[in-house]
Amino acid sequence: MAQLQLNDKWFRFVSIPIIAFMGHIIFYNRNDSGDERFGFWTIYLLSLAETMLLWETNRLSILYYRRKYPQLSQTQKRVVSTLLTCILITIAVRTANIYLYDETMFWGYRFPFEAYLHSIAVALLFVVVVGGAYESIYYFRKWKDTAVEAESLKKENLQTQLDSLKAQLSPHFLFNSLGSLSSLIEEEPQKAQVFVEEMSTVYRYLLHANEKDLATLQEEMEFIDAYVNMLTTRFPGSLVVQVHIAENYLDYLLPPLTVQILVENAVKHNSALPSKPLQIDISTDDVGNLVVDNNLQKKTSPVISSRKGLNNIISKYKLLDQPDIIINETGSHFRVLIPLIKTKTYAGLNS
Repeated sequence: MAQLQLNDKWFRFVSIPIIAFMGHIIFYNRNDSGDERFGFWTIYLLSLAETMLLWETNRLSILYYRRKYPQLSQTQKRVVSTLLTCILITIAVRTANIYLYDETMFWGYRFPFEAYLHSIAVALLFVVVVGGAYESIYYFRKWKDTAVEAESLKKENLQTQLDSLKAQLSPHFLFNSLGSLSSLIEEEPQKAQVFVEEMSTVYRYLLHANEKDLATLQEEMEFIDAYVNMLTTRFPGSLVVQVHIAENYLDYLLPPLTVQILVENAVKHNSALPSKPLQIDISTDDVGNLVVDNNLQKKTSPVISSRKGLNNIISKYKLLDQPDIIINETGSHFRVLIPLIKTKTYAGLNS
């Protein structure tokens, strides 16, 4: 966020005196009679004060729109808004400045209308050049930061993919999955075929999860549907998963495998028995959060948790510059709220 504070101390310290000097030497309106009230350096100090006033007022608008439209995707809005505001500020400041000189007869003569136009045009020239420098530096730094964040996000996605693959390829998981498949082949061949297709869907998604920084909620839920079906086959009557997703959120985005991590954590840390089934609810709320909630029935031999999965999700949301995820644990429930990302916000990042 340092960019939003401009950090332009040296830029101003060097540029303001130079621009004031250039304006004074090249463009300054002199009395045609050649009779000046003030000496060269006195006039230069006045020019310096005028330049500083114009610079600082326009700088405030640059800072304001940089905070209002900080993203690369908002560059056009930021540039147009800043340009129009700076033009209005420059016209107002220069007109008021010369009008004050006129009313007080500060220079010993009045300025004609052409002098007003000339002064405003010269000031606008410098404002556009300086404003362009500010925007160019900001754009380059923002582009560089975005590239670094995108690379870090890819690494996080690869780590998530690797962790998920490790969990699903563990001997325990494969043994249980193949055991379930073996039973189905003998008792329900058609269901066994569906189970194999679901396994294929799960592993295919896991293998390709790192190809995109973000996935739509619909893609995630299609994957979760296959993943949950595998789990319920492994835990018949012991696992109940209910899904209530509002259709208007299906095209929203979130990091791949987010929901799978949360479901896996619930199964990993809680017991699931036919007499006491583990219940997992996946839903959306009215403010655009994905909510994953499960009842707490911790295993008698607690699984040592490094919270690696949750920390991974937290890291991704920080890299994406999104609101923090919310984790709530009570005596009976464990709930995680994941802020969904509007498609427009990261359309470029996900391409």
